Amino acid sequence: MTAVGARDGVDADGWRAATRAAAGVLVELGAAGAGYPDACVRVVERDGPYIVLTKGLALVHARPEDGGLAVGVAATRLAAPVEFGHPDNDPVDLLLAFCTPDADAHVASLSALARALSAGLADRLRGAAGDAEMAAELRRALPEEAGPDV
Repeated sequence: MTAVGARDGVDADGWRAATRAAAGVLVELGAAGAGYPDACVRVVERDGPYIVLTKGLALVHARPEDGGLAVGVAATRLAAPVEFGHPDNDPVDLLLAFCTPDADAHVASLSALARALSAGLADRLRGAAGDAEMAAELRRALPEEAGPDV
């Protein structure tokens, strides 16, 4: 079962703060260890802004061994967009963070998120009114994987 969470109106001074805030929701849910947000920042520092998948949307993650304790997915909507340095898809206003405890769950979670994004999840999250509605949208988008809203 997936831990689900959301934060709306998050203030972030740059992409590092936005990434830490998004991954921090997973820590709050108990799905990721305390070092997971910094591991997510290191992914972008090392590999560049490939996590910015489409206009305004970043998929924040790190490897399972970097602190994934359970399957978790969280949406973070920023108060003001930030630049990741992506040539086409900046600035980012919406971040989806996920974590998993193992490689198989990692692939399954990526697949489920890809299906949900293809079905309009990002637009529904942007249109949601606050944390609870954002979490409910995530839960509806991942019905087989998601547990109760947190």
